[in-house]
Amino acid sequence: MKSTVPFIATLLALTSFLRAADGPIKVGEYASLTGKEATFGQSSHKGIVMAFEEINAAGGVLGRKLELVSEDNQTKPGESATVAKKLITRDKVVALIGEVSSGRSLEAGPIAQAAKIPMIAPAATNPKVTEIGNYVFRVCFIDPFQGTVMAKFAQTDLKAKKVAIISSVSNAYSVGLAKFFRETFTKGGGTVAVEQKYSEGDKDFRAQLTAVKAAGVDAVFVPGYYTESALIVRQARDLGIKVPFIGGDGWESDKLLEIGGDALNGCFYSTHFSPENKDAGVTAFVKKFKARWNNENPDAFAALGYDAAYVLADAIKRAGTTDGAKLRDALAATKDFAGASGITTIDKDRNATKGATIIAIANGKLAFNKTVAP
Repeated sequence: MKSTVPFIATLLALTSFLRAADGPIKVGEYASLTGKEATFGQSSHKGIVMAFEEINAAGGVLGRKLELVSEDNQTKPGESATVAKKLITRDKVVALIGEVSSGRSLEAGPIAQAAKIPMIAPAATNPKVTEIGNYVFRVCFIDPFQGTVMAKFAQTDLKAKKVAIISSVSNAYSVGLAKFFRETFTKGGGTVAVEQKYSEGDKDFRAQLTAVKAAGVDAVFVPGYYTESALIVRQARDLGIKVPFIGGDGWESDKLLEIGGDALNGCFYSTHFSPENKDAGVTAFVKKFKARWNNENPDAFAALGYDAAYVLADAIKRAGTTDGAKLRDALAATKDFAGASGITTIDKDRNATKGATIIAIANGKLAFNKTVAP
C-alpha cells in the first residue's frame, strides 16, 4: 500500500502557504515603550497604531490587513538587536519599523540587513543608520542638516558669536550632532569656546557648567535627550547662566518641560513637526490623533511613526508583494509622499529630504517658531 504521509505533508504545507498569503501582513515594531526614554517609543507607537487602524479600515493592503507586532526594547542597550531577531525569525514579519533613537537603530539595522528585511527608522537622525545597508531607510532628516540648521539659527537668530557645546560621549546621536553643529558654526565665523562631555544617566552637571560659565559664551548647544538636557538647563540657571540653550530633536518630549520647568524659557530646539503648524496636512493629522488618543496633542515622533507606517503600506501596494527585495525597491522609489511630517522623498542613500521645525520655549510652553527648508 502506498503511503499517504508525503501527500498529507504536501497538502498541509500548501494550506499553510495559502493561509499566509490570505492572512494578515505582519510588520514588526521595536521601540522604547518603557524605560528612560519611553516617551519616544510611546509617541511613535501611537502614530503607527493609528496609521494601521486607518489603513485596515480602508481595506488593508493587497486585500490583506496589516498586523503590528510590537516589541519593547525597554531603552536598554543591546535589547533592540535581540527583539529584532525575534520579530524576523519567530514572528516572520515582512518589515521593521524602528527606532526613534539612532543608537538603538544602529543595533537592529544589521539584523534587518542580514535577513534582507526592510527597516524604516521613524526618527533616527545619525547618518550611520542608513549606511548599514540597502535595506535600511528613514523618514526623517539627518543630523548634518539638523546640525547646520541649529548652527545657523544660533548665529543668525540669536546673534551668537561664541558658544559652548555639552554632549554625551555614550550617545551616537549626540556625538554626531555636536560634530555637525561645530563644523557649521566655526565655518560661519563663530567660535566654540568650550566643549564639555557627560554620559547617559548622569544627573550632576555642575562641573561642566562651571567651565561653561567661565568661558562667557552667548549660547550653549546641548545635543542630547530630554532628561539630561532639561537637567543641564535647570542646573545652569541655578549657577546663574542666563544665555539661551539650544538642542535637537532629542529634546522632543512632554517630559522636557516637566523636568526643566521655567528654566527652559528662552531656549530653542529643532524637530520634525509642530502641532501648531497651520499646514492642512498637519491640522488634519492633529485632529485625528486627538480624537484617537484622548485629546492628546501629537509630537514629532507620533507624526514620524504615522508617516513611517504609511510609507511602508504605500511601498507594499506599489510592489504588489511583501517579498523583501521587491519591497526594498519600492521603498527606495518613494517620491513626494505627503504625510503628517511633510513631503517624503527617499534619496539615493535611503534618507528622507525633509525640512526642520524650530520650537521656542516661552512662558513654560512650546511654541512654533519657524520652518527651515532643506
